[in-house]
Amino acid sequence: MTEASKDAAQALINALPHAKALGMRFISSSEGEVTMEMPYDPRFIGDPATGVIHGGAVYALLDTCSGAAVFAHPDHKGATATIDLRVDYMRPAAPGQPIRATATCYNMTRTVAFVRAIATDTRDDKPVAMASGTFVTGI
Repeated sequence: MTEASKDAAQALINALPHAKALGMRFISSSEGEVTMEMPYDPRFIGDPATGVIHGGAVYALLDTCSGAAVFAHPDHKGATATIDLRVDYMRPAAPGQPIRATATCYNMTRTVAFVRAIATDTRDDKPVAMASGTFVTGI
C-alpha cells in the first residue's frame, strides 16, 4: 500500500466525526481487510475504578473498521452502511493500551457484505472483543 493510499484512508476516517473524536487511525489494508487502532483516552473510560475503556468505544472501532473492510473489498461498489453488527466482549482491554481492530470482508453479494472483526490490545494476542456483521453495499 502506498503512502498516498494510506493518507487517503486516514482522510476517510478523519471525515467521520465519531472516528475522529475517538482518535481512530488507519494502520493497513489489503483486499477486503483493514486494520485500525484507537489510542487509550481517559475520556472514554467506562469504569473509573479500573480505567477500562467503555465497550461502546470498542464497538465503534469494530464497526468503523468493518465498514472500511467492505470498502477495501475488490467487488465493492458504492457506499455502505451497517445492517447488523454483533459484538462479543471477551475481556476488558488493558488500561493505558491502544486497542487494535482487524476486519475482514469475507463474502460479498450484490447487496450485502459479510464481515468478521477482532479487537485486541497490546497486552497479548487474546481478543478483547470479536464481531460479526452484515453491511448493505452498492447504495
